Amino acid sequence: MQSGPYTTLIETAELAAHLDDPQWAIIDCRFSLNDTTLGRRQYLDAHIPSAVYADLDVDLSGPVTKGETGRHPLPDVNVFAAKLGSWGIDERVQVVAYDGAGGMVAGRLWWMLKWLGHEKVAVLNGDFRAWLHEERPTVSGEESRTPRTFTPRPQPERLVGASEVLAHLCDPKVSLLDARAHDRFRGENETLDAKAGHIPGAKSVPYSENLDAQGRFLSPQHLAERFQDLLGDVPAEQAVLYCGSGVSAAHNALAMAHAGLGTPRLYVGSWSDWITDPARPVATGDEA
Repeated sequence: MQSGPYTTLIETAELAAHLDDPQWAIIDCRFSLNDTTLGRRQYLDAHIPSAVYADLDVDLSGPVTKGETGRHPLPDVNVFAAKLGSWGIDERVQVVAYDGAGGMVAGRLWWMLKWLGHEKVAVLNGDFRAWLHEERPTVSGEESRTPRTFTPRPQPERLVGASEVLAHLCDPKVSLLDARAHDRFRGENETLDAKAGHIPGAKSVPYSENLDAQGRFLSPQHLAERFQDLLGDVPAEQAVLYCGSGVSAAHNALAMAHAGLGTPRLYVGSWSDWITDPARPVATGDEA
């Protein structure tokens, strides 16, 4: 069992040993884009003991301005820091995030904590389904933790905006990786955003392919091979990740970190932000 802080993934047995540790904060991130209240209902019905609930739309995103932002913009730093403090998180606390979707939403919280300088955060490998499959304990109802003071240390170098993406389109020194499913990348099955396609020069890198059939992350070796093949000679720090709204792209960042490849940058606005400006180019089909 790992002795130091957990910074990428954590196994169910390792989390189970710390359920009563006040220096550990467990955050339930279950959420459905198709039913935005489902995650909270699921949490109230059954969750890992001592977990508090984080709502993707309410807690992990800022206000959406139609036609100006993507679907899940980042919240104000101080507002989010206050939320983290209300969840009992400060620099001493080990955070564990989980969801029911292979870490897709939990990965967003993982990335946001890294963005604010908090390294002691990990995602539960296998998500809540693994916890249930192993018949580990659950409780129902709302829980809370004793508030603490979270001091943010923002790392803006982890972010990239639309203007910088536009300035480096098809630049061989920058690798643009799209975490959406292949069909959405090609523009064939867009159900969430007003325009279909992808950013020109991007590569299709579905986050779901970071996982095995049981919803667990592939080994660091397999993940390293996957992303090295995609990056080629481009270092991870020169990779820009995006998706539909800056959520599933964080899953690719988590996979790259778990593989030991380094820290890519995230275009948080992603596709839903990109298409707010009709002057920005759009591609469809497979990239050459």
